Amino acid sequence: MIKVKKRKILLLPGDGVGPEVVAEVKKIIEWLNKNKSLDFEIDQDLVGGAAYDKHGTPITDEVFYKALESEAIILGAVGGPKWDNLEFSKKPERALLRLRKELKLFANLRPAICFKQLVDASSLKPEIVSGLDIMIVRELIGGIYFGEPRGIKPIDNGERKGINTHTYTTSEIERVARVAFDLAKKRKNKVTSCEKSNVMEAGQLWKEEVQALHDKEYKDVELNHMLADNCAMQLLRNPKQFDVIVTDNLFGDILSDEAAMLTGSLGLLPSASLGVKDKNGSMRSMYEPVHGSAPDIAGKGIANPIATILSFSMALRYSLNLDKEADNLEKAVQKVLDDGLRTKDILSKGTKEVSTEAMGNAIIACLQK
Repeated sequence: MIKVKKRKILLLPGDGVGPEVVAEVKKIIEWLNKNKSLDFEIDQDLVGGAAYDKHGTPITDEVFYKALESEAIILGAVGGPKWDNLEFSKKPERALLRLRKELKLFANLRPAICFKQLVDASSLKPEIVSGLDIMIVRELIGGIYFGEPRGIKPIDNGERKGINTHTYTTSEIERVARVAFDLAKKRKNKVTSCEKSNVMEAGQLWKEEVQALHDKEYKDVELNHMLADNCAMQLLRNPKQFDVIVTDNLFGDILSDEAAMLTGSLGLLPSASLGVKDKNGSMRSMYEPVHGSAPDIAGKGIANPIATILSFSMALRYSLNLDKEADNLEKAVQKVLDDGLRTKDILSKGTKEVSTEAMGNAIIACLQK
């Protein structure tokens, strides 16, 4: 086989169950290197609370520069009660915000897929969620999470006032909408754009700019506009009406978590954060599971690694242009679920409970077949 060019993958396990689930991804990367002549160069470092404990900051400049030089970043999870009382700038989550902002990772892709083996795990009726396959595209580095001015300040009457600013520009809206339209063309060709244009000027601008881009470049894609609160309701009433949902940072944060819970297990859901493509077509990117650090089960060997493994599959597809390998990895995950193997979070009658490590090993075994 012809060896391909070395490509750098940075592993940032983080906190809680992060190191356990990222370890299973590392094994898969090493298996691909050995068996498929994919010469990935793996680096690994601290982020989040683990970085704060050692360095006094949630991400060091050294790790940030490693991220700049990597083709893909695989992140486990950050945060936990241990660090809740730190000042805002030192909190583990600030590492995520810095990576997203400074790497210009403007588009967050969150698939909500109901695996056929886990239909009964959803809190909704099987007929509502069976076959569910939604992609939520969330703008990630604008809006109220990053807008200025922001802060908490005293006011004249002795009270305090909290300030956050929700702001978007035409170019910020266009670039994330373009991602959504391009994804839809490879799926069911339907985009639903969500905002609060009835009460927010930034929402009105969002609606107008998405419509203008559609009319100019994507007339062949079906576009619908929906108020974000109505979308939240519709996701519970009839989620299969949606294909691709595109929305801003705040509403995307909320709606993607809601959609994730339709599927029955956060432990299965991946995400991708993508940057702007350069003239060579490459881009910076970060991939992470939707679930959090779950400190209550950390170190017990029972965390579900599938979301992190599927996040790596997204990296293979979107950053590394290895669609075949991504397909094979996703088929291996499906086969393991078909075989009845389950981590504790998705265990049900008639299935077999396995550890984090055993689940990873089983997926590798399916890759070998």
